[in-house]
Amino acid sequence: MKKSIGSVCPALMAVPALVMMIMLASARQADAQVKPGDVITASNAAQVKDLLSPGAYQAVTKGMTINIVAPGRIDWPPPYQNATEKYASQVRLAPDHHDLLGYVAGQPFPLLDPNDPDVGVKIMWNQYFRPIATDDFDLRFFECQVATQNPGAPQQLMKMTQIGHFAGYFDLGRTEVDPLPADPDFVKTGIWARYAAYPTIEPAEDRGSGGIRYRYWDANRADDTWAYIVGSRRIRRVNEVILSASPGLSTWDADHAGGFAAKPQEYNFKFLGEKSMLGCVHAKNSPAHPCPSDGGATSCGEDWEMRHLYMVEVTPRPERITGILQSKTIVYIDGEGWFNPYVDSYDRKGELWKTQIYLMTYRDRPVPDAKIAVYPFKREFNLAASSVDVQSGVSTTCYLPGPNTAERECWYINMGAVDRDFFMTDAMAKAGH
Repeated sequence: MKKSIGSVCPALMAVPALVMMIMLASARQADAQVKPGDVITASNAAQVKDLLSPGAYQAVTKGMTINIVAPGRIDWPPPYQNATEKYASQVRLAPDHHDLLGYVAGQPFPLLDPNDPDVGVKIMWNQYFRPIATDDFDLRFFECQVATQNPGAPQQLMKMTQIGHFAGYFDLGRTEVDPLPADPDFVKTGIWARYAAYPTIEPAEDRGSGGIRYRYWDANRADDTWAYIVGSRRIRRVNEVILSASPGLSTWDADHAGGFAAKPQEYNFKFLGEKSMLGCVHAKNSPAHPCPSDGGATSCGEDWEMRHLYMVEVTPRPERITGILQSKTIVYIDGEGWFNPYVDSYDRKGELWKTQIYLMTYRDRPVPDAKIAVYPFKREFNLAASSVDVQSGVSTTCYLPGPNTAERECWYINMGAVDRDFFMTDAMAKAGH
């Protein structure tokens, strides 16, 4: 008979409960600042200045409203927790303190010591192998709206983009879809993860364009990235440094999409501490909608609650990568769900440049009326994500699902919705024609 987690490893079983106790205790300490039922607007934003990142706080001062609710718990998907129980004891950092050794599946480092000099690196490896999606994901027909922060004014769209698929396929750490726990192709190619975004549907001038990115387990091999340029109908390689830049009007860059997403071995990670702060974990609006009080620059009116967050400073390793536009990125990581409620990045002068804000929900389906993407347990879904240039006020908010698309379910996670063939450049070019 299969042993329970508690009988095999009581320490692992205690981790989620311990995090919840810390979170609830911290939430009680913060009662003097916020309490369930409070609505935070630009007029009383000072109440949450110490409970948000500097970038997220600026978004509130510009009109992004948040509703305070009581904190709730997030459990890991059972297959992910089982994999953590089975494999975590064999995982360790390499002598260089950057590479990961012995990893198979689940969370690499479920037990963290804040006094460990390597705790920042371990937290970030936990983020890379987080429970949100372990095998594959296909985000279909989502849309992103570019607007300027304009408190109290109606939204004036600068640009609207719609993309057919944003997908990922992971060769390592698989927990729900065969092949488990790794794809045999990993031994031949060394590819750890594949990502693709194509074809662009709107705007018309970009219709058919897209991009593909491969990440290798070899720390010394940089990511391979290709873009399909619809105007020339050609595929070209993309320099890795460009992935930290924002194309056109969009304020998103590939290295800061979905949290901090650059190749980990090219960066240093410094643990800054842990703190009880606000995050959106149980978003109620699906689709999310543009915020009426900041000119539609973000999505607002959602439920935010006190969460236990880790803070890690990320800086490029000059011996590994140069030319990065960000001098540093501060990553805020939920210690229970392992998502990023917000991420702040700083320009080369050390000044706050951009903030990414994520509205998450936790349930057994991405939208209430889902017919296909329905799971036997609850999991996390991202319903809206904003990337705000705090220096210019321009913001790009992506809606997942998009409010103007026929595809209602949008998120297909760990369902085998995409396979390796989807991440071939020929497939991207064919879809773009």
